[in-house]
Amino acid sequence: MNQKRNVLNIKIIYENEEFILVNKPFGLSFHSEDGEGLVVKLTRQLGLEQLFSVHRLDKMTSGLILFAKTSLVANELSKLFEKREIQKFYLAISTRKPKKKQGWVKGDMGQARRGSYKFLSTNDNPAITQFLSTAGRTHERFFLIKPHTGKTHQIRVALKSIGSPITGDIRYAAAEEAKQEKRGYLHAFALQFNFRDEDFSFTLAPTDSERFLSLEFQEQVKLWSKPWELFKKK
Repeated sequence: MNQKRNVLNIKIIYENEEFILVNKPFGLSFHSEDGEGLVVKLTRQLGLEQLFSVHRLDKMTSGLILFAKTSLVANELSKLFEKREIQKFYLAISTRKPKKKQGWVKGDMGQARRGSYKFLSTNDNPAITQFLSTAGRTHERFFLIKPHTGKTHQIRVALKSIGSPITGDIRYAAAEEAKQEKRGYLHAFALQFNFRDEDFSFTLAPTDSERFLSLEFQEQVKLWSKPWELFKKK
């Protein structure tokens, strides 16, 4: 069953008997914190007893997120994530010019102050992030990002490390500037994987917020419509 429908404010992008793919709104926590989180809200809205998470998105991040409908499917999908057989791609905007326009960011990550993370000087179990970027409007840089690992805050720390913290990211960008933005401009854009001998590819452009909705950004997203074709393997 392939369908698109709305369940209150959580948009369903794809659904079959094994899993469901939704568009997570920005500002909604994955787990319940200051109110119902995405998992509880979506489970209740679908009238299901339980949904099984296989990956997560930060509160500020919008976009594609996958849930399994059974524990068996969750186990299979989780293994695909662990083996890096599910490709994930993100979009971001920064108002700071990066030290390099494309390439890799690799390094171990550790906890910093107040729930933040930072890169360490070691490289034993590194976070690995690959990215492309292009100039946007004045003082804007558009990023297409492929994380090869799944560390907490990985993309946010990676972009900060190259001098381009994500616009609106209160934790990693300049706080006063970030607070003037409607949101943090990070969006889970695409997923590609093979599950039970069937290939799946999904893309979803951002649907809200001024910087994401600018003509220049929307035109760039069209050029990145098949992100799995744009990145070379490491």
